[in-house]
Amino acid sequence: MPAASRPASLDLGVALLSALATSERINQYLLDALPDDAWRAETPGEGRTIAAVFSHLHNTRLMWLKAAAKGAKIPAQLDRLKVTRAQASKALAASHAAVAKLVEASLASTGRIKNFPPDVAAFVAYLLSHDAHHRGQICMLARQVGHRLPNEVIFGMWEWNKRRQEARV
Repeated sequence: MPAASRPASLDLGVALLSALATSERINQYLLDALPDDAWRAETPGEGRTIAAVFSHLHNTRLMWLKAAAKGAKIPAQLDRLKVTRAQASKALAASHAAVAKLVEASLASTGRIKNFPPDVAAFVAYLLSHDAHHRGQICMLARQVGHRLPNEVIFGMWEWNKRRQEARV
């Protein structure tokens, strides 16, 4: 196949970092779209509030940073009982940046994440899956507490390219 007709090769590192940034943009998009009354609304049963789920997203990233990036500057944990939306937004941005640095360092060296076999691609897949799982939980919780999100928001989370462009990657 002539070089001019071949597709450009994929830079897997750039793609992984773009996917992480896009997922974080979707988290922020969802956070921005939630009605204020849904943030701490009491959930059915013994489940987490929406505020607690967003705190969990951030705090889980910190857990991995502590395990894999010893010596790195790690953001502070969030208190699920006290966190505000503004604090959650800022903290998520900070933990995303720290995780992106960890991924960049891994890509520039061994391709491995300490304490997470087998490699950096699996680590990114884990983080994307974790975020997506909890975004679904948040949407369900919002509906259960009487604040169903508009279809525009629900479908907007799936507009990956639009969210990617908003993430500026």
